[in-house]
Amino acid sequence: MSTSPKAVFLSYASQDAEAARRICDALRAVGLDVWFDQSALRGGDAWDASIRRQIKECALFVPVISANTQAREEGYFRREWNLAVNRTLDMADDKAFLLPVVIDATIDVNARVPEKFRDVQWTHLPAGEAAAVFVERVHRLLSGGAAPSAPIAPTHAVPAAAPAVTLPANESPSIAVLPFVNRSRDEEDEYFSDGLADELLNVLSKIRGLRVAARSSAFTFKGKGATVAEVGRALNVATVLEGSVRKAGNRMRISVQLVKVADGYQLWSETYDRTLEDIFAVQDDIAQSVVKELRTTLLGEAADAKAGNEVTAAVAAAAKGRSTDPEAHRLYLQGRHFIDRFTREDTANGIVYLKKALALEPEFALAQAELGRAYASEADWGWAPATEGYGRARETMARALALEPDLAEGHAGMGWIRMLHDWDWRGAETSYRRALELAPGNALVLHQGSLLAGCMGHLEEAIGLARRSVEQDPLSASAHFFLGTTLFAADRFSEAEAAARKALDLSPQRAATRAWLAIALFKQGRGDEALAEALREPEEWARLHALAIIHHGAGRHAESDEALRNLTEKCASSAAYQVAEVHGSRGEVDQVFEWLERAYAQRDSGLAWTKIDPFLRPLHADPRWGVFLRKMKLAD
Repeated sequence: MSTSPKAVFLSYASQDAEAARRICDALRAVGLDVWFDQSALRGGDAWDASIRRQIKECALFVPVISANTQAREEGYFRREWNLAVNRTLDMADDKAFLLPVVIDATIDVNARVPEKFRDVQWTHLPAGEAAAVFVERVHRLLSGGAAPSAPIAPTHAVPAAAPAVTLPANESPSIAVLPFVNRSRDEEDEYFSDGLADELLNVLSKIRGLRVAARSSAFTFKGKGATVAEVGRALNVATVLEGSVRKAGNRMRISVQLVKVADGYQLWSETYDRTLEDIFAVQDDIAQSVVKELRTTLLGEAADAKAGNEVTAAVAAAAKGRSTDPEAHRLYLQGRHFIDRFTREDTANGIVYLKKALALEPEFALAQAELGRAYASEADWGWAPATEGYGRARETMARALALEPDLAEGHAGMGWIRMLHDWDWRGAETSYRRALELAPGNALVLHQGSLLAGCMGHLEEAIGLARRSVEQDPLSASAHFFLGTTLFAADRFSEAEAAARKALDLSPQRAATRAWLAIALFKQGRGDEALAEALREPEEWARLHALAIIHHGAGRHAESDEALRNLTEKCASSAAYQVAEVHGSRGEVDQVFEWLERAYAQRDSGLAWTKIDPFLRPLHADPRWGVFLRKMKLAD
């Protein structure tokens, strides 16, 4: 090895020697000096002293990160990494020294590396095939900014950049935004890192022609140690955006990278050192860079000024309704962080934060919409009286839409209120159609639009929207569950069974899911399996509901009577509609109408399902049926 002070030191696990050799060859091909140890037998004091000297004297340190370094808890390369990190303690913060390289699908979120490595931009070189842009970057760093005298050609005839991938005509670019890793010392700053990723996901989901995996699916991978390839397979996306945030007081460092799932190639990466006041500009920059890269690399579009202007305009439109005040934005992120936990206490805490945000910036439309969602959630879960909670929700959603008429979240929120509380089906349909126009890739809007179509009797449309919701949100138990209930209403029981089983795979304790699986099994003549699943249902009202139906259908009338009696005595105030369904399955028409009226008086949200409910079919020939449908505004 030479002793040039301009040398590059390559540090790697022994299993990655071939990939390290490719990187070394590419750098040496343009005249760079690379310290690349190839000793078959490593060890001894002299060898160790030589390595230490080279790390102390080299100009750039390139650690090679891979599945092999992930798997090895010990190895000399880890000593080399720590020696390099220790050397940086004597360097200025802006001096380039560490240049991490990833040679497979290992991602920053899970990498077992020194924390200092995460402070700098990583380069993805699949299998060590050194792209020209990396070689040129290293050359410029070592030569004071001068370009190489000879053209750079990567080794093994690899293209200088990731080749454009032309997708089939019916397939759009797709992306998953993983939760950003919180690198701050304060764990409470996690709301900020999660919120930043969520904001980007929300903006990207409104870009036409881009399919974005839903938050509930993408955030499933938080802390799970999944690779880019695993994320891509699970979410059926072509690219993954990952990042990290280090926040200290008013300053932040945001590192992001866009990686292609197929080969682990890094399409784009950037590190931003900014203050909190710059957060909106950073978000727009990231979103624009991602969209431009996807359109150029995956669709083969020209990266010209016109295309750039189109992307800028699309991102600006998608970001409508957000804050202009950094502190209000911070409070909004904290509020949403609590509300998404779906507990009484956390929702109340979230409302407090949102009110603080709105006190600072009353015209913050997204915060108004989020506050409306929180009020509706309190009403849905019984944490506030339905009329009172929905009244606050409606007032707040209306304010959000007055501030920003093209706010998808506002239209979706208003649609939810009109559907489940007002039973204003036409008004809800208008709201959801507008929300889908503004955010065609939003899984929540698709899901809620599916519910509405089903409630109005448009079952095929409902199933289509539910399937699109599952495509956007494949790891959401709720998406699979509601697809299953819609299929059940269409008498497609085997498909309903499959959807319910998928929901249980994702969330084994999800309320009411085993009960619906049990009934779907019973409808297929599989009585013993149905009873076993019903008995495993953890939610009491759902378990009693299913048992009453299954026992009666199997001729066990005493057992059905007992389950119905318990359901009526224990859950009359919260499950009046389910009591009506049991009576309907037993053909007891008078009792059905009695309980439907009770459910109506209680504003039971289950009544939204009345028109297509298979258990209520015995009522269809009764003259009271048309009267009740008109009362529910569901008559054709």
